[in-house]
Amino acid sequence: MRWPKDWGTRTAVMGVINLTPDSFSDGGQFNQLNRALAEASRQIASGADCLDLGAQSTRPNAMEVGAEEELKRLLPTLRAIRKEHPEVLISVDTFLAAVANQALEAGADWINDVSGGRRDPEMFSLIASAGCPFVLMHSRGNSQTMDHCTDYGRTGVVKGVINELRAATEHAQKAGVNQNQLIWDPGLGFAKTTEQNLALLKQLESIVAEGIPLLLGPSRKRFIGAVLDEPRANARLWGTAAVCARAVDAGVAILRVHDVGPIHQVVTMASAIASNR
Repeated sequence: MRWPKDWGTRTAVMGVINLTPDSFSDGGQFNQLNRALAEASRQIASGADCLDLGAQSTRPNAMEVGAEEELKRLLPTLRAIRKEHPEVLISVDTFLAAVANQALEAGADWINDVSGGRRDPEMFSLIASAGCPFVLMHSRGNSQTMDHCTDYGRTGVVKGVINELRAATEHAQKAGVNQNQLIWDPGLGFAKTTEQNLALLKQLESIVAEGIPLLLGPSRKRFIGAVLDEPRANARLWGTAAVCARAVDAGVAILRVHDVGPIHQVVTMASAIASNR
């Protein structure tokens, strides 16, 4: 298995490259091969430890395009980046096992599943067979329904997310996935209100304490826009930076972001003063 350099001793930066026409922040910017390849090179030069390629938008109310279209969008760019940058870690953001399988064959190193293995019953067995790292994200419902799945009852969102990540981990292990393959993601913005996202950020240490490396994806999210009263997704850099500094101090292992260069600086500085580093 391939991991970022100095894995476990510092917070790594994962750069986002959406190969879609409809992602919430950068849809249509990188859905041409030459633009995606140039963005990959720029992110690597700016300090990305890993690139996360997505060919299916998971924003609220996004329509699912299916495996054939997802692969059509994904594979040419994945192969081009792998050829141009043979050393870079590449993650593929998909909840379909058929897409994950072909992505791994084409040179991907990780699979990042926003459904945490819920959407495709073949996903965990594929990951077990491949032996690759797997980002297991907490979510509920799908892009059409997740905004209506925010009731965590008396348990509350933090304990609820931990319990559901534990259950998904147990399911993965029963399918043969080793715990050392897993990275948890609490799923900021997925089936969470603004207040619930803030509660997760305030109590990140309790999730980190579970002992599985934690990935956090706050970049340009709606809850940051709500706090800042900023409707423009690409104008939420400083709010994203504040969340990332908090995450470093809490011991988060990976930050998934669009603005790699500025956030790499934030992570470097925050790491230098973090209480747990």
